[in-house]
Amino acid sequence: MYLKAKKRLGQHFLINEHVAECILSAAELDRGDIVVEIGPGTGVLTKKLVERTAKVIAVELDVRLVNILTKRLGSFSNVDIVHADILKITPEELLKEKVNAPVGSGQAYKVVGNLPYYITSPILRHFLQAGLKPSLMVIMVQKEVGEAIAAVPGKMTQLSIGVQFYSKPTIITYVPAKDFRPPPKVDSAVLRLDVYSEPPVKVSDVDGFFDMVHCGFSSRRKQLRNSLAHSLAISPNQVSRLLEEIGVDATRRAETLSLEEWRKVWKAFASLGT
Repeated sequence: MYLKAKKRLGQHFLINEHVAECILSAAELDRGDIVVEIGPGTGVLTKKLVERTAKVIAVELDVRLVNILTKRLGSFSNVDIVHADILKITPEELLKEKVNAPVGSGQAYKVVGNLPYYITSPILRHFLQAGLKPSLMVIMVQKEVGEAIAAVPGKMTQLSIGVQFYSKPTIITYVPAKDFRPPPKVDSAVLRLDVYSEPPVKVSDVDGFFDMVHCGFSSRRKQLRNSLAHSLAISPNQVSRLLEEIGVDATRRAETLSLEEWRKVWKAFASLGT
């Protein structure tokens, strides 16, 4: 049966079984795993997950797909098809309801999914900033977004910083548009995120740290001294002096800084009460 994709939901159904196997391999699944699948679609990946893990919680917004998945997977006792917006239910709530894990129990789980391009960043924030974070995420994203997330200093973005603060990203493989139905206008990438138990840089005020990063990227083409001066409403000379004290060249641009350098910038300017 051909199911027409809903454009407003960013639906593109994976039809390449080899890509599905790549995702499963990257997730390093075992029989004891609990997996949250985002956007299971027609179930190409879901059935394989169910056969290899202890529990699969497949969260799908489209009621048509919920009905199809329920029929196709009805014989399995270790899968729950949840009709919900993934952004409106926390991981803690999901695990508590479907695995009977008390909130705060630290129940380990993994996330697998073909993310709708238009809400990739919100979904990543939803899980990486959750009180109960996954141990691992293997997700399909737009190729350019995957490359931006895995970028190194020189090509960093706010998204790079945001994701790498919480996890180590690795691009597993690229997926051409033809491997989906209907094919999107761009190619995709399978991205693995190994989630840290603790961020690789230690900051006492996470919100303040990200506010500082936002200030630095507010005018990407400007030198750091100018973008920070403008965003923080202080003089470029004062910015230059503080950056010099921490060993960061004031003429550099935001995309060139590493996480550790952003930590130093945040700490230096936090002392001013900015």
